Amino acid sequence: MPVVSALPYAFSFEPEKTALLIIDMQRDFLEPGGFGEMLGNDVSQLRTTIEPIREVLERFRQQQLLVIHTREGHRPDLTDLPASKRSRGNLSCGIGDVGPMGRILVRGEAGHAIIDELQPLPNEPVIDKPGKGSFYATDLQTILQNHGITSLIVTGVTTEVCVHTTVREANDRGYECLVLTDCVASYFPEFQRVALEMIAAQGGIFGWTTSSEALITAFEKEPS
Repeated sequence: MPVVSALPYAFSFEPEKTALLIIDMQRDFLEPGGFGEMLGNDVSQLRTTIEPIREVLERFRQQQLLVIHTREGHRPDLTDLPASKRSRGNLSCGIGDVGPMGRILVRGEAGHAIIDELQPLPNEPVIDKPGKGSFYATDLQTILQNHGITSLIVTGVTTEVCVHTTVREANDRGYECLVLTDCVASYFPEFQRVALEMIAAQGGIFGWTTSSEALITAFEKEPS
């Protein structure tokens, strides 16, 4: 059983009962000209995660372990979009409106797609979620249960929003979550720092944190 050096203490897991969760690595959030940049954010803050995630993803694929991707977005008819979410921020161009990459956060549009660097394989489930959390109004729980998953390696964006919400939801459902600090990111460095500290605080109130390097090292030490 691999053991990873982590905060607040070492994290051990059974690979066959562990899934890699890659949250919302979408063009609208990470690429220039997307919704994230339209909101005035520096997307380069999020793009630092791409290479570390790709390295972890390759390790999971090599070992034929479960990989799950998520995308935040809504039905083209917007019937799953609450009015409160659509109106939030008083944006002149917001969810459902036409932006540089098509209709913003609408399924099937160019901006809703996962970035080219992390494209899912045909056998990797993609969860389309209408909210911040990956469990809300999705079949993620069913997929994890059917695969006997007990631990999640969590990556993606943004740390304080969709990653944090998902980790909190997973914690309440009994999953052990390890968040990879260089594989999650925020547009705001102070939010990144505090969000990671919150996860491992009080003896791991929501889970564990460590680097992708530490996880890969633990895999390499495990007998093949």
